Amino acid sequence: MRRIIQRVIAAIVLSIGIVAAAVGTSYGQDKVVRIGYQKYGKLVLLKSKGTLEPKLAADGYKVVWTEFPSGPPLLEALNVGAIDFGNTGEAPPIFAQAAGAPIQYVAYEPPAPKGEAILVPKDSPLKSVADLRGKKVALNKGSNVHYLLVKALEKAGVKYSEIEPVFLAPADARAAFERGAVDAWVIWDPFQAAAEAATGARTLTDGTGIVANYQFYFSSKKFREANPKIVDAVLAELSSVDDWAKGDIHAVAEQLAPAIGLSVPVVEVALKRQSYGIKPLTDAVIADQQQVADAFFALNLIPKAIKISDVARRPGT
Repeated sequence: MRRIIQRVIAAIVLSIGIVAAAVGTSYGQDKVVRIGYQKYGKLVLLKSKGTLEPKLAADGYKVVWTEFPSGPPLLEALNVGAIDFGNTGEAPPIFAQAAGAPIQYVAYEPPAPKGEAILVPKDSPLKSVADLRGKKVALNKGSNVHYLLVKALEKAGVKYSEIEPVFLAPADARAAFERGAVDAWVIWDPFQAAAEAATGARTLTDGTGIVANYQFYFSSKKFREANPKIVDAVLAELSSVDDWAKGDIHAVAEQLAPAIGLSVPVVEVALKRQSYGIKPLTDAVIADQQQVADAFFALNLIPKAIKISDVARRPGT
């Protein structure tokens, strides 16, 4: 009887070990980093290169990619816990932080002021930003170009309340622009380059001398605190892709063009207006981003004042 009991106990112990091993393996396979990306940018390149997956697999992580049409819905997804990491321009994180989203800035790309612009049709009578007074201007609400419009109007002496903003996603905005339903369109690359090539659209102004047009990388606070090494690994792979991209823009354009449905020459134009380098946050960049937040609060575009430093990860933290 004692031997039977011992064999039963041994079997139970063995079963527990097998179940524990299975659970452990399952858990390891279920560890995921969910990355939000847009049609254009370094994250698209990282996805297409496929170098991140084997790096993170060594730590038991799988990568899940989700595409978004612009920055605001991407950060909303991060807010509700649908993604862990992503990137946008300057304005979306301002709106997200003001709404209480648990974002953390983890890196940035240097300024690319030529990568966004206020466009008008080629035969438009409008010649300057000052001519936008009383006009309909299409833009993606809460995107990086929202800040360009605010600052360009300010520089031209036009109040934001003196124009009629028409909030449309890029595809809808282009359709409205081409049929003359709006007088101007504030847009970023590669949509900017595509519109210039296809319609002959003229630039009233780009960001030069007006806004920096940074790109920022974000993680949810919860994910970064639980997985700092994984966030660092993603940034390291992004830096590698960035190094490759800036060294061979034509090759990058050839790789990106089919994925985003644009011609290689159009993508090359956009890439040449982009900036390169994946860098840790600095006090100067945080101060620049604070100016964006303060401008939006002054215009009542966000419901409360925010401090960028509260959600910015500096090196070593």
